Amino acid sequence: MQAEPRRVEHGISIDAPAEVIYRLIIGVEDWPTVFPPTVHVECLERSGDSERIRIWATANGSVKTWISRREFDHERRQVTFRQEVSAPPVAAMGGQWVVEPTSASTSRVRLYHDYRAVNDDPEGLAWIEAAVDRNSQAELAALSAAATRTADDRELMLSFEDSISVPGRAEDVYDFLNRADLWPQRLPHVAEVALQEDVPGQQLLEMTTEAADGSVHTTTSIRICSPHDRIIYKQIGLPALMELHTGCWSVRGTETGVFVTSQHTVIIRRENIEPILGAGADSAQARAFIRNALGTNSRATLQHAKQYVEQRV
Repeated sequence: MQAEPRRVEHGISIDAPAEVIYRLIIGVEDWPTVFPPTVHVECLERSGDSERIRIWATANGSVKTWISRREFDHERRQVTFRQEVSAPPVAAMGGQWVVEPTSASTSRVRLYHDYRAVNDDPEGLAWIEAAVDRNSQAELAALSAAATRTADDRELMLSFEDSISVPGRAEDVYDFLNRADLWPQRLPHVAEVALQEDVPGQQLLEMTTEAADGSVHTTTSIRICSPHDRIIYKQIGLPALMELHTGCWSVRGTETGVFVTSQHTVIIRRENIEPILGAGADSAQARAFIRNALGTNSRATLQHAKQYVEQRV
């Protein structure tokens, strides 16, 4: 006989209108830039007031993926979710987001979960409990930060991309981007790499790079790899100047070969601008610095990928 599901509630008061908060909750495609645990989200199906989504997220330091169905009650600003396909040790998981206005400009958000462990295993249940508690607190804090972001805060966000046309096969371009373990031999700006792929298509990449000014940076990323058209990633170990960094390598076939794009989304850590860039430095200088640093490395990677493919034609 199965045990009753464990039920928990987390909540937070936010100085933002309920509608602003609700839009952030229903906009799952933007969750990787809002919620720290979320790496990537794909909408599999959308009809009326329901949708099926697949989520990749960190839980207790590991990457988990699952499929959920979400039902929307827009009038009450409630989102009910239930995992259709869970990842062990989770046997079943569901819950609800509830956004309640407490005034015209303030709200209370409640996040409910109910869950069971595979075979009702006590250790599995404890693992789930820790993950739900940690992720719920992180998500509610991040939701508050996103909902109360000011115009000045938005100046700390930037998205950009670099592209190149390659006269070759998409499979060869993808191979170059996927085999990051070979980047120290293939890319001059990459000094060292540790690549772990316990589950096909889910990579943990620790990489040490050298910038044009000679400075060395080590980052850690989770990469979701979809042969042979894209690699989506989120950095979980960031340089001091960045609060968030997500990106995507996309490979698209054309009549003459392949069009390859490197896309970045970044949130700058305001308190580290002057310590890193010097007294008086502002967000505009930080944006230019990051655009140049990341863009230089991306363009170098794209160029070397092109050379690699051209040698195989």
